Amino acid sequence: MTKKNSKLILTIFLFYLSCFSYLKSEEIEKLPDPHEYNFYTGMFDFSDDGKRSALIGVQHQNENLYRESFLGTISPVSGFLITGDSATYLYTGVQAEYKLGQMNFTPSFTPGLYGKGDGKDLGHMIEFKSELQLSFDLMKDSELGFSYNHISNASLGDKNPGANSYMFNFLKKF
Repeated sequence: MTKKNSKLILTIFLFYLSCFSYLKSEEIEKLPDPHEYNFYTGMFDFSDDGKRSALIGVQHQNENLYRESFLGTISPVSGFLITGDSATYLYTGVQAEYKLGQMNFTPSFTPGLYGKGDGKDLGHMIEFKSELQLSFDLMKDSELGFSYNHISNASLGDKNPGANSYMFNFLKKF
């Protein structure tokens, strides 16, 4: 991945962050359905020297769909990521959230569709993403976090190399 592509991805990420930072908390409280968006950027498949690539993505969660269960607070999530090598992953699944004071621990499982673009061949179009996220409350309706995930096809394909990624997250409720 070239420096030019890395700078482009970072510029797009920062643009999206700035677009959503203008809403005031009074405007957010007037919205009928609270939604949380997770904007993230990081390194796709950091453990493979030959195929690592920068990534950028967004994830959506509708807080009206939260459910309390014996596993904690769970909710559906959907999202999309793209790498600097044009690999894409469109997913939907479930996450649990555990609040520990100002800190939030959020594991998730999200099956999805993977397109390799010019990136790594993960062996199948259907892939499964398991993720752990740790975030901290910044201010009302905003969090800053770090997450790690593993994407694998669970041996659906002839090969299953998997991909390990890390991301820096900015979460905002609207």
